[in-house]
Amino acid sequence: MISQADLKFISILRQNARETLTSISKRTGIPVSTLYEKLKKHEEELILKHTTLLDFSKLGYMCRANILLRTNRESREKLGSYLKVHQVVNNMVKINNGYDYMIEGVFVHIKQLEDFLEELEESFPIEEKKIHYVICDVKREEFLIPMM
Repeated sequence: MISQADLKFISILRQNARETLTSISKRTGIPVSTLYEKLKKHEEELILKHTTLLDFSKLGYMCRANILLRTNRESREKLGSYLKVHQVVNNMVKINNGYDYMIEGVFVHIKQLEDFLEELEESFPIEEKKIHYVICDVKREEFLIPMM
């Protein structure tokens, strides 16, 4: 089980991973050296990666979609490998309940999304697909942030 001090530290990192250890130390009362050791330990065991969340529309990517895909058993692994390295795939998870994968794709426009889906259907035996366009983010990456 993780300690309350560790949860507080992780919560602060989730809010702003660029905050300095000195600043976090002042907020938590935990010495900088202890925070440094905690950070190194968590980077080995708990933290998958430090990242930046972007507003893709401000970069010219005006279309985002969550796409659910099902293929036959023989093609599942090949499809997964293909999706993992495709440049439009931002997030990808393996799921159940009738589908194999759910991906979040980021596209300049809807035509690029349509071309991507056509390419998938030409390359793999897609049995079923569902597309959900993302209108806006209501809440994103905020689990454990309100710990303070």
